[in-house]
This record gives sequence, C-alpha cells and structure tokens, in this order.
Amino acid sequence: MPSTRKTVDSRGSSCPGPLTDLFKAYRQASVGDVIDLLATDPVAESDVEAWATRSGNRVIEVVHETDFLRITVEIVRKGR
Repeated sequence: MPSTRKTVDSRGSSCPGPLTDLFKAYRQASVGDVIDLLATDPVAESDVEAWATRSGNRVIEVVHETDFLRITVEIVRKGR
C-alpha cells in the first residue's frame, strides 16, 4: 500500500494540544506515512522532537513559517 501524507492543523492550540493532535494522526497512520503538523505554539517543536526520539519516528523538517511552525514527521515505526 502506498504511503500517504496528512496535514494536521493545530494552529491556535497550546501545549499539549499539538502533540495530542499529532498522536491521534499517528494512531491512524501506517509506516511510511508522512504527517505535516501546523502549530502556533513554539513548544510544539521541542515536544515533537522528543516524541519522535522516544517513539522511533523521524522529524524530516521544521519550517518556521510567518505565523506558525510546519513540522514534518515520517512514521518509521509503530508502537503502543
């Protein structure tokens, strides 16, 4: 099955909202999928980096757009 790309818009949500939204998308994703998380909370960057390290997934890119962050995550591993 080909991988998919999903955008999760958490702009306007504060911690832990963006990470919670990412985790919901992660639960629905398959290995090889890519998730773009859009967030206005600056803490989202470090939260997602820490989650990716713990879960064995990979942050591909963090882009600081004009008023939000775009954090791109590749699902490398599925766990609990």
